[in-house]
This record gives sequence, structure tokens and C-alpha cells, in this order.
Amino acid sequence: MQSSPTLLAVPDLVAIQALAREDMAAVDALIRRRLASDVVLINQVAEYIVGAGGKRLRPMLLLLATGALGGRNGEGIGADAHQLAAVVEFIHTATLLHDDVVDESDLRRGRRTANAVWGNAASVLVGDFLYSRSFQLMVELERMPVMQILADTTNRIAEGEVLQLLHVRNPDTDEAAYLRVIERKTAVLFAAATRLGALLCDADEATCDAMHDYGLNLGYAFQIADDVLDYASDAQTLGKNLGDDLAEGKATLPLIHAIAHSDEATRALLRAAIEQGDTGALPQVLAAIHATGGLDYSRRRASEYAQAAERALDGLEDNDYTAALRGLARYAVSRDH
Repeated sequence: MQSSPTLLAVPDLVAIQALAREDMAAVDALIRRRLASDVVLINQVAEYIVGAGGKRLRPMLLLLATGALGGRNGEGIGADAHQLAAVVEFIHTATLLHDDVVDESDLRRGRRTANAVWGNAASVLVGDFLYSRSFQLMVELERMPVMQILADTTNRIAEGEVLQLLHVRNPDTDEAAYLRVIERKTAVLFAAATRLGALLCDADEATCDAMHDYGLNLGYAFQIADDVLDYASDAQTLGKNLGDDLAEGKATLPLIHAIAHSDEATRALLRAAIEQGDTGALPQVLAAIHATGGLDYSRRRASEYAQAAERALDGLEDNDYTAALRGLARYAVSRDH
């Protein structure tokens, strides 16, 4: 691996999506083919959530990682990458279905959640269907290292779900505990996507590790930035209700920082708001977050992870796909939704 002395210009999200458009179209077509079931409700719920759109960031990461390394035997991004990208999206979609049930959410990406439409039981069971379908797809590739990575990743995600549950309405959640949750809930799937891209290219161990580090740090940056938006955006832009994290009793980094740096009376108010999931206290919570610099601190932490993600790419050949990966690191911390 060697770096180019002059790096290509870093593209914005629109250019990154254009670069991946043809491969993402193949992934989307595969997703819809493999969603099919003779159980009508499965088709309805799965199509509802997959059809909601979104940026498809995780499968796109796998494709971009594969492209950055030239594909297998220099042949570019192939059918195996499309199939694994679909697997990653199925796993992610399953976690969304389960998350919305656990969090009792009724709004995602600006529209009603599947559990709000069909109920909790259908959402959980269709999530299980998507998990099991993802394993069918990965087994078809007959590559044990691929199955090992994805089996370990789904297990870590499940641990993250339980770990987050343990911290609900817990005002003693500190930054280290928060980071342990988002590692498992978000960052490990980003890391799996980029490592799998390297693995498909038969990259050496150091390159696979570098791609893993890129994905992991990007996942941290993305989730911290997302948690900032819950206190800094608006419902129309964000696509969910502002203050949802507070309503669900989740202590995310802006609020954790505010608790650690407030006076005793304010700290007591913030702790009570978390314990009670009290959105009525949102104005006071926002005031405390702003007074303690909680948003700026959280943005700095997200930027540190985004910069670490970019550094992980330093040994790679510079090409359009590597530049796109750098662009995603910057997008993660500059977006408004």
C-alpha cells in the first residue's frame, strides 16, 4: 500500500452517491428480490421500512471499500459485494424494527414507524425474518471468514441493544458507558461493512484492519453527530421528534456533558429529566446543554473520530473510492439530518 502525494479532492455526499449509484441500484434490486415471502404481512412490513429510503450508508460503505481496493483480482465491484451489501442492509433494517419497538418510537425518517402501523409483534417478527434472511444470503457465498465477521457483528449488536436497555433512565451513565453502547449499536456494523469490502478484495491483514478502523471510527462519529442533532435540529429536518432521546430516558453525550459540568441544582433537574423521560423539561435541558457547551464538546468528539477514520485510509492508494470514503467521514459530522 502507498499513498499518493497529492490526494484527490474530497467529494460531497451527492458526488459520492453518484459514484456508487450503479452498484447501489444492483443492491436495491437484490434486496427487493430477496425480501419476497409467501407471507403477505412480511412483504408489507419489510417493503414499508426498506422502501422508506434513507441514505443506505452501510451497504454503500461496503461497496466503496471494495472499490477503493480495486475489487477481487482488480476486477472492480462484483456480485459478491452486491450480495454482502444487501446482507448489511438487512441486518441494519432488522435493528431498526427492533429499536423502534424497544424505544416505543412512532416516527422515523419523517413518517410513522412500522410498529406504529402494524404493532409491536409484527415488527419484532419481521425483524427476525430479516436477520434470518441475511444469514441465508451470507451462507450462499460459502466464505467462512465472511460468516464469522457477520455472526460476531450481529451478536455484538444484540449486546448493544441489551446494554442500552440497562442504561435507560440511568442518570449515572457516563461518557465511557455511552461509548460502549454506540460501539455495539452503531460502530460495529460500519466496521463490518468496510472490513468485508477489504476481505472481498483478498486484501492483506493490515489493510483489512485499516478498513475496520476506518468503519469503526466513522460509526462513532456518525452516532455522536446524530445525538447532537436530537438537541440541535428540528422535527421536520431531523425526521423524528426533537428530544426523543430524552423522552426515552437516554443519556447521550450532550446531556452527559451537561450533567458533569452543571451546578448542583441544575444537575438534579437534569438527572430527574432522564429518570422520568420528561420532555416537559426540554427547555431547561437545552439551556443547560448550551450553558455547559455540551453541543460544541460533542461535535468536537465526533470530529476527532471522523479525523481518526480519515487517518486510517492514509496507507491506501488514492482513487475516487478512497476520496469518497474521506468524504463520508466529513459528511458524518457536517450533516443536518
